[in-house]
Amino acid sequence: MMHGRGKSDRPIVPRKSPNKVGKPAAEVMEGRDLAKGNLPEGNAFRTQRRADAHSALERVRRAAREDRKQRFTALFHHVHDIDRLRAAYFALKRDASAGVDGETWRHYGEALEGNLADLADRLKRGAYHAKPVRRVHIPKPDGRQRPIGVTSLEDKIVQRAVVEVLNAIYEEDFAPFSYGFRPGRNQHQALDALAAGLQRKRVNWVFDADIRGFFDSVDHAWLVKFVEHRIADRRVVRLIQKWLSAGVQEDGKWTPSETGTAQGGSISPLLANLYLHYVFDLWFRRWANGNHGDTIAVRFADDFIVGFQHQKDAERFLTELRDRFATFGLELHPDKTRIVPFGPRVWAGWRAGRGQKPGTFDFLGFTHISGMSRRGRHVLQRKTMRKRLQAKLHEVTTELRRRMHDPVPEQGAYLRSVVDGHFRYYGVPGNGPQLCAFRHQVGRCWMHALKRRSQTHRITAARINRYVKRWFPPVRIHHPWPEARYDVKTRGKSRMR
Repeated sequence: MMHGRGKSDRPIVPRKSPNKVGKPAAEVMEGRDLAKGNLPEGNAFRTQRRADAHSALERVRRAAREDRKQRFTALFHHVHDIDRLRAAYFALKRDASAGVDGETWRHYGEALEGNLADLADRLKRGAYHAKPVRRVHIPKPDGRQRPIGVTSLEDKIVQRAVVEVLNAIYEEDFAPFSYGFRPGRNQHQALDALAAGLQRKRVNWVFDADIRGFFDSVDHAWLVKFVEHRIADRRVVRLIQKWLSAGVQEDGKWTPSETGTAQGGSISPLLANLYLHYVFDLWFRRWANGNHGDTIAVRFADDFIVGFQHQKDAERFLTELRDRFATFGLELHPDKTRIVPFGPRVWAGWRAGRGQKPGTFDFLGFTHISGMSRRGRHVLQRKTMRKRLQAKLHEVTTELRRRMHDPVPEQGAYLRSVVDGHFRYYGVPGNGPQLCAFRHQVGRCWMHALKRRSQTHRITAARINRYVKRWFPPVRIHHPWPEARYDVKTRGKSRMR
């Protein structure tokens, strides 16, 4: 019924006057009935906006989740979307070092819309070229130098856009025991998962591994093959190949890069996770399924810990892992890779006078120790690594010498931020004595720095104690017990295996 409640009105057939007077019209306009059933509406917005980009990536994520073997052929239009490029620009650090082109965040933003439009156009035309990475070196806690790559600003923007698009796919593929540089995951979640596994699984042996020069050893050919398992869009693959082959510029000299990914680039963490996902994670899952004892694994980027119930399984795993890594150009560090007895059952046997003494191992800045609670039961103790503590105190001493003649309130504000940041990361249950020691040692460093300002100083221990009490935050445990937080995070989700 026309014009009825809840009914669509029928169209009125239009009339057209004849274009020849007195003769039948040569062309007559015809009306058209409504289609039987409304066409389904898409979830795209009428105008291009950021919410539309999120909606498009959600469809990519849903497709990746439903079909683990699907290869995506049309992704590049998500990369050169100007809204995504703009969001990538604002996500960069404002005061980051400039790359080989000397472009800074603030200068690029003075004509942001024009620069982003030009960048998007060059991406669409295939005229975008990756620039070499400027290499700098920063000191490591053990005294060696760590090479860091400083990427140009436009490369950072495009890399962030590519990472956002690829994360929609690979976040559905990555293993649950992988925690490094992934959205919504951090170091303390990896530490919680490891602590829960050591306490609840029958783990008696811990495989503490270190990959020698991982970021410099990634094989480009294998990496591209791994990317092509899921990405069939050649334009995205070519972008990644451009960054891999852009080379390194150091002291004004350009060097080609045949292996490795530069640390410091926006896409390097994703490529590292992708490489180890195929080299280690998937292989470990198959290996663990054929193992008869309990096995756990926790990986954060290229640092990983594997736990075993039986020693023979740990030794066999070490042998097979070396062969596996050799196939893909990786090597375990011979001095930093070891198998140590660890766990509640090892500790109980040692306390009873049988078996080996539990060892210790380091992971993500903490030394893990088999300790004893006040009730005489086994407890996992996590203490600040000695090397990390000494390196931080050395850094504070060096900075205080540079700030030696600054006003005391400015020095106090700087030290307060240092101590508070240290507490927020290392403030785990059982690490209170080490936090107190760090707070005390920073106060001593401050006293020595103030004494160097004058030969007739009047800095006493009592005066420094007043400064410390005024400026330093009190010792505080910022994190709950690992098992409690791990249960909350994994409730209704798959546990580690």
